[in-house]
Amino acid sequence: MPTARARLGRRPSSSSYSSTITTIIFVSLCVLGVWLLTSTSVIPPKSTTRTSTESTTSTSSSLASTIMDAHKTISNNGRTPVYKDTQGDLPDDAIKPDDANRPQDTRENDKPQTDVSSDITKYSGGRDSLNGNGESLQGSENGKLEDDKKNGNLAAAEHSHGLHGIESVEEQEKQKLLETQTSEESSITHRQEAEQITAGIGKTITGKESKDKGSLGKDKAEEDVSLDSGNDAHGVSTDNTKNILTDQEQQKRLEQHQQQEDDQMQQQQKQSEEQTQGVMSKDQIKHDEAPILKDVKIQHDHKAPVNLTNNLPVLKTENHKTETIVPKESKESKKSWSTQADHSVNQKERRTVGSNNKDSSVPEQNWQLCEVAAGADYIPCLDNEEAIQKLKTTKHYEHRERHCPQEPPTCLVPLPQGYKTPIEWPKSRDKIWYHNVPHTLLAEVKGHQNWVKVSGEFLTFPGGGTQFIHGALHYIDFVQEAVPDIAWGKHTRVVLDVGCGVASFGGYLFERDVLAMSFAPKDEHEAQVQFALERGIPAISAVMGTQRLPFPSGVFDLVHCARCRVPWHEEGGALLLELNRVLRPGGYFAWSATPVYQTLEEDVEIWKAMSNLTVSMCWELITIKKDKLNSVGVAIYHKPDTNDCYDQRKQNKPPMCKPDDDPNAAWYVAFHSCIHRVPTEEKERGYRWPVEWPERLQTPPYWLNQSQVGIYGKPAPDDFAADLEHWKRLVSKVYMNGLGISWSNVRNAMDMRAVYGGFAAALRDLKLWVLNVVNVNSPDTLPIIYERGLFGIYHDWCESFSTYPRTYDLLHADHLFSQLKKRCKIVAVLAEIDRIVRPGGYLIVRDDSATTKEVENLLKSLHWEIRKTISHNQVGILSAQKTLWRPSASAAPT
Repeated sequence: MPTARARLGRRPSSSSYSSTITTIIFVSLCVLGVWLLTSTSVIPPKSTTRTSTESTTSTSSSLASTIMDAHKTISNNGRTPVYKDTQGDLPDDAIKPDDANRPQDTRENDKPQTDVSSDITKYSGGRDSLNGNGESLQGSENGKLEDDKKNGNLAAAEHSHGLHGIESVEEQEKQKLLETQTSEESSITHRQEAEQITAGIGKTITGKESKDKGSLGKDKAEEDVSLDSGNDAHGVSTDNTKNILTDQEQQKRLEQHQQQEDDQMQQQQKQSEEQTQGVMSKDQIKHDEAPILKDVKIQHDHKAPVNLTNNLPVLKTENHKTETIVPKESKESKKSWSTQADHSVNQKERRTVGSNNKDSSVPEQNWQLCEVAAGADYIPCLDNEEAIQKLKTTKHYEHRERHCPQEPPTCLVPLPQGYKTPIEWPKSRDKIWYHNVPHTLLAEVKGHQNWVKVSGEFLTFPGGGTQFIHGALHYIDFVQEAVPDIAWGKHTRVVLDVGCGVASFGGYLFERDVLAMSFAPKDEHEAQVQFALERGIPAISAVMGTQRLPFPSGVFDLVHCARCRVPWHEEGGALLLELNRVLRPGGYFAWSATPVYQTLEEDVEIWKAMSNLTVSMCWELITIKKDKLNSVGVAIYHKPDTNDCYDQRKQNKPPMCKPDDDPNAAWYVAFHSCIHRVPTEEKERGYRWPVEWPERLQTPPYWLNQSQVGIYGKPAPDDFAADLEHWKRLVSKVYMNGLGISWSNVRNAMDMRAVYGGFAAALRDLKLWVLNVVNVNSPDTLPIIYERGLFGIYHDWCESFSTYPRTYDLLHADHLFSQLKKRCKIVAVLAEIDRIVRPGGYLIVRDDSATTKEVENLLKSLHWEIRKTISHNQVGILSAQKTLWRPSASAAPT
């Protein structure tokens, strides 16, 4: 074969010699053409192994190359034109049997797309790829027909246009040669398709395969002559002047080559833009498929860029594809799940804030400071002076209840002078910066009782209170000794602390693996809730006045009240009946107040009235225990877990609630002074106690059954489990490593749109707490959150939240803003977020890309630092950090 190649490379000396060669070639081609057509005219099935495909390719390529060299020399009188590969990759169903030998030019259109951004440029080839000489294949394809015409290769030109009817023997020879070439290219296509199949099942090209591909390109390069420099495939200057094209032809080729490079650059830029913006699938991906982001594209990063392949997860489904979960409430779930708004449908008709304002456009904002008497402590729904002045009475603490402005404010709350970055937990439990909460009245009034003291530039908390001067941990252990069945951190996990003071009780319960929701009215004891939140202890501003607390029924394992002066016994026991509503059947009420252990006349009267009330409510007094060290006592009551006592009462006082009274209605619903019956059905919520902590965190509630459709469309228990796994993976793989958040500085966190509480559950091992907010117009899943040992609250984000400014380190909003846009202005919601997040705190937004971009623009106008933006399948994740920026002192009306 080498001898034949060398001989064929010499120019013929006579026409007779050419005729002899032509005859030999013709006979050889007749035999070889039949064999090649029968072996390559049909595309082999995809199950063909790579080894057999490469073997066939190698054989046909070698024979075809020899014959093609001879034909080039004969038909062009010794001048060798440049032939290029025009065969592309097509899917099997795109090639018909009679199309097997037709030139193809759609190499890349059917090539599997790689997800990693660094591979986009590498594998954006196909028609735009370069051959072994560095020449563009596309330029060769575009110029091939013109070259064939100029070189006298009419048969090739006719074949490119699908012409038939070859008349001369020489033309038939040329046609056979072209078929040979096409057969060779078809073999290459078979190998490329095999590579596509391999890539499609998740394999990568091995070193050997890469070497084989390089060898193929090298062999082809050695056959071709460079159009640009006259160098051979290895870059060595050649003296083959007879093979160089005319100046006019070469100029035309160069122009085509330049045009191809420009087209290639534009295509790569277009691909890059598409990758950045993401590609939206027609249907949102099911919740039970791969539940995390994979190979997402970072659009903006103020810090060091994230290595996508190292920091983002790569999960594969059974189909070997990576998917992005987009939590979406199923239509079926909306039929089977009621909302808090549904629960409260019978309440007195009230306004819907922002319901008529659907304009969610983002105008250029001109932020101004709020001009209010509350100044840096402004809570819009609790400091609505206009609404409070119109109240007819404040006898029942109506002035401490929520009275939200008709239009939520879009002004910004100023910082107190001298504000500093809050002290981190657990040091913050013992001291905070004075200028962050510059109030001293509570220290002056309660300083001798170890509530709070001023110490230089700090406010310190000795760890005690009125009822536990010698330490909260001693008091906590004292309560459990009184009733061992309380079993902190196992049987008892979620606690409601009424009239919390500075929340030292809840702050030290963390050491017993207990969550305590503390609440107190604003300014009854100056800044007590603000103190609690600055310390890093859960608390909200709320009051037991005329309306139910924003919690479901039967969710707290224990309710605690230490020296609280709440008049439980008055007005038919309305306030204590509200505690009975939120207390779990079989739960405990720990009352540590002066009527329990003092004998003053007032205390004795209160104790007598309290005793009569609790007996009529069927609460069992378990014990009254005295603490000699603190000189206090505690009475512990047990709520019944059956209806036997209710049925045996001689008097229906307090009355049993009517059947149509929904105990779960809690959003702007007035107190109903009645007792709800205990659930009696085995599958009914509240029938039995949850499993012990921490097992209850990941155990679906027993009352979720397979026949009930979950929020995301699966059977409810399966939906619960899938949601937990989804958030575990998303938090560990993306949130922890890819959002530029310093999690060690996060203590107070809020999930603004919790479903099952999966986000909070995924953060369980961190030293933080998460307040789960269930929106009033979303499926009411808050009882599930409490059942698993977490806590939360009902809220409508078209209104202000009941907390002081600068009280949360991190807010998380998963597909919240796209829902809120239908009811209220996002501008007002962002102003509220800016109010409650501490300087240096974070916001994580996960929503559709358009909404995420809208939020990003607003955050930029607030001078927040955009830490990271990620987009994939038109789902965006945004993390941002609040700065110390405030607008000028010019104020805007609220």
